[in-house]
Amino acid sequence: MESGDETPAPRSLLPLPRRAEDTSSAYEKCLAVLIDLLGAERPPLASDTGRSHRVWHQRARQVIAQAAQSSPARDEWFEPLMRAAVYDPDPSFNRRLIEPAVTTFGRRRVQRALLDYLRAGTDPERAGAARAWYWTQVPLTFLAGSPTPTPESRAEFEAVADLRQEWRETALRVFVANNDLDVRRSLLSGLNLNLRHYPEALHETVAEAVRIARTHPDDYLRHRVEHQV
Repeated sequence: MESGDETPAPRSLLPLPRRAEDTSSAYEKCLAVLIDLLGAERPPLASDTGRSHRVWHQRARQVIAQAAQSSPARDEWFEPLMRAAVYDPDPSFNRRLIEPAVTTFGRRRVQRALLDYLRAGTDPERAGAARAWYWTQVPLTFLAGSPTPTPESRAEFEAVADLRQEWRETALRVFVANNDLDVRRSLLSGLNLNLRHYPEALHETVAEAVRIARTHPDDYLRHRVEHQV
């Protein structure tokens, strides 16, 4: 093959960009409502600077996690906790809300709620649900020196296999149908593009998702898809 015909190797993986739409104000309201509902004390806001608000977010997450762990679970916490997790602007720190939700209310209920947001939420909620989904996955634990998962982790993994497939197919359809940039960015990072994971009826949709990402004007989408096909 001539050198001019070679496809260049993808660059190192780009980080997920910040949201194009700022959800910080809505997120802070969610946190405040949840802290009050938990009967905890809101942390003080030092000033109205961006840095002070980010510090407040961190402290509020800690207050919520500690309060949720130290009190008997109440069903009325669930919706506000999920809403806060979905509106969290940080795709890493949102785990501090998702993990307590999974521990307190169970993985299936949390994943089902995120599926509902993905199907029927606003575009910011769909993007947030996609970012939160990552932290609901079952981490497989492997036997020492073996590629075989422990029976316990395998059983937990299989217990949500139906929801994992439901998310996969829903995320694919939303990625193709929804033009919002944040939604597409947030979904693509976790979107499986291997045809063997989809029924034949969705194979053309997978191909369309790849085409959209490869021809999109957004550099992140064009870059990311080459790591996933």
